[in-house]
Amino acid sequence: MKSSTLEIGAAYIRVSTDDQAELSPDAQIRVIRDAAKAEGFIIPEEFIFMEKRGISGRKADNRPEFQRMVAVAKSQSPAPFKRLYVWKFSRFARNQEESIFYKGILRKKCQVEIKSVSEPIAEGMFGRLIETIIEWFDEYYSINLSGEVLRGMSEKALRSGYQISPCLGYRAVGGGRPYVIDDREYPIVEFIFSYYHEGHDLTAVARECNRRGYRTRRGNLFERRTIDRILRNRFYMGIVEWNGIQFQGTHETRPSVTDIFQANLDRLAQEFHPVKRREISSCRHWLSGILVCGSCGASLSVNVSNNQKKRPDAFQCWKYAKGYHTGSCSISVHKAEASVLESLKSVLDTGNIEFEYIKPMDKTLSGERAALEAALFRLTAKEARIRDAYENGIDSLDEYRVSKERLKTERTALDQELANLFSQDPEVPLSVQKSTIMESIRSAYNLISNPDVSYEIKGAALRRIVKKIIYYRSENRLEFHYYV
Repeated sequence: MKSSTLEIGAAYIRVSTDDQAELSPDAQIRVIRDAAKAEGFIIPEEFIFMEKRGISGRKADNRPEFQRMVAVAKSQSPAPFKRLYVWKFSRFARNQEESIFYKGILRKKCQVEIKSVSEPIAEGMFGRLIETIIEWFDEYYSINLSGEVLRGMSEKALRSGYQISPCLGYRAVGGGRPYVIDDREYPIVEFIFSYYHEGHDLTAVARECNRRGYRTRRGNLFERRTIDRILRNRFYMGIVEWNGIQFQGTHETRPSVTDIFQANLDRLAQEFHPVKRREISSCRHWLSGILVCGSCGASLSVNVSNNQKKRPDAFQCWKYAKGYHTGSCSISVHKAEASVLESLKSVLDTGNIEFEYIKPMDKTLSGERAALEAALFRLTAKEARIRDAYENGIDSLDEYRVSKERLKTERTALDQELANLFSQDPEVPLSVQKSTIMESIRSAYNLISNPDVSYEIKGAALRRIVKKIIYYRSENRLEFHYYV
């Protein structure tokens, strides 16, 4: 057959870790190419989609090459390849619902045929029926295999077999044998336990670990929740836990940790005070969200003290509070308030100001802008609530991540709507711009200096004239960014 008559095909390769009779990736490609050539198809290198070894077929979202293959097929009409070859239909998917969905896309929308080289079936409705039966069997096999694996892992745990992911300071040796101490990491564990036992809090421990260049097992910075999990992990006391099953392990432990483990645990129990989810003010202080750290650009969170004489209320960088960096960026609430009022008063007295001009809204759009700004303000309150719920142990990390992504999507949409509104505004002369901001500053100054006005109103007034205030702790300087 002449090469000019060959059609373009593609190959999807995925190797299962549970199939002992599975062909290697190279063998699959060789067999697929031979079968394709015999049927008049050629498979270019760019249309060979190969997953990394061990990728599960249960969920298509977890298979990047599969998603790339579908995207390439949908990139033009008709698809750049006419037929997709797989070694087995189970390589395409082991979830019948997803198999039907993606095969429907490829066959109906992209006009791509799908063929298994090791499971030849007849054309027509009878062939589709056989294919469906194969899919049912593959899904049953996958579900049954999961159950068998879980039962096997449970039996292994009941027989004191090691199968959990090694924690910081240990490494696995395979075969269910006891983990051994990693002499490169275990000193970090010893430092965490001893430093906390000396009286430092979780944040201070995390901050000192990061200052010394220590990293978690995944190479990340330490934070207070990481330290808390390490201090509570009973593996360091010799107890192995897996899926509700626990046993006394035979792995090595060291007195430098075991001798102070219970004392640290008792202190954690005394200091941990879980709180129920509660409604909080949408504006804890009128400077909340405006003050930012001059070192890292993160927001300064207000910390309310129970003893104003000993430690007055103050703003602090939230990243420093979690232990992400060592340089404190704290400023007292009283000093911050006085500095803001002094800056506003100086501008009003001298008339000297540099500002960023943002086009004013058309009157017909002002109502829509107000609604969007209110929605953004409420969104900030929601973000604070889910962060509080996570930090106080009410929500898990997965729940916090889902909520955070949802609110991030909402914020992106609202910001885009605001940007669209601003793009419709007419130009305003510089003299009008300055008179507008001076009038807004005067109004904001009168509201902020009035003790009877609520934080919400003060915050809204300040946000209309100040984009952000950067605090440089080392220079003891506040930098105001005005806009109109």
